[in-house]
Amino acid sequence: MKFGKGIFYAVIAYLTWGLLPLFWKLLENVPSVDILAHRILWSSVFTMAFCLAMKRSYLKKYFSSLKSLAALLITGILVSTNWGVYIYAVVSGQIIEASLGYFINPLVSIVLGMIFLGEKLNKIQLAAFMLAMVGVGYQTINYGHFPWIAIILAVTFGVYGLMKKKMSYDSMTALAIETTIIAPIAIAYLIFWDKPYTIHNFSETILLILAGIVTAVPLYWFGMAAIKINLYAIGFLQYLAPSMKLFLGVFLFNETFSTTHTVSFSLIWAGLALYTGDIVLRRLK
Repeated sequence: MKFGKGIFYAVIAYLTWGLLPLFWKLLENVPSVDILAHRILWSSVFTMAFCLAMKRSYLKKYFSSLKSLAALLITGILVSTNWGVYIYAVVSGQIIEASLGYFINPLVSIVLGMIFLGEKLNKIQLAAFMLAMVGVGYQTINYGHFPWIAIILAVTFGVYGLMKKKMSYDSMTALAIETTIIAPIAIAYLIFWDKPYTIHNFSETILLILAGIVTAVPLYWFGMAAIKINLYAIGFLQYLAPSMKLFLGVFLFNETFSTTHTVSFSLIWAGLALYTGDIVLRRLK
């Protein structure tokens, strides 16, 4: 029963993340920076309210520790950058490249683990990483520009995950502190640069407030899943969200999926198949 609930929470979390482009598309007439500022602000409000309602009194301890605040400031900047680039990708019609970034992310995490945690790459993992890099290189050469959206998304989320691995905070508490630290910048932006949206456009403002909820709720579900199911199950399910983003970009928003995309994604998917298969085989031994 515990495993079944964990799978349920993981699936609805990844389904929500996969469908988020539909939500951000409703705000495509709002500048990306404005959306990001609201997302940070209302995520802070919602997550702090949740933590206080759940009586997570250790929030005070984290806020009183300069070391904790410094670490969470860095993770807050990383996740805010990731959010901002992703929002820009969606509203500017580059969902396919955004999905590419989240496909690459697990392989970036392998390399970060090797560099900073002393983890060793076996031959299969090295082959997986090389296939992904060939895929990125192929796309870069054929399009004549570096897929910076995908790489920034993959690297920022990879480094974010690396830092969180060294922390002992649960996901909701960490997000509450991260967004609250960054929130003053978002508030200053909204007061001094975003008056037309904060004052006049009521329907968009409601959607922007809801951005805090659609950010925090799937993260809570994911946190519930992580304590109920094995990591390899999460590893399989994590590809659900970028796959959905890819399909939305191609079939709903009519973004071009060219031969170059086909070759590039095929190489990356081959790398992911090797990586995931290696994890499963090692855990079954």
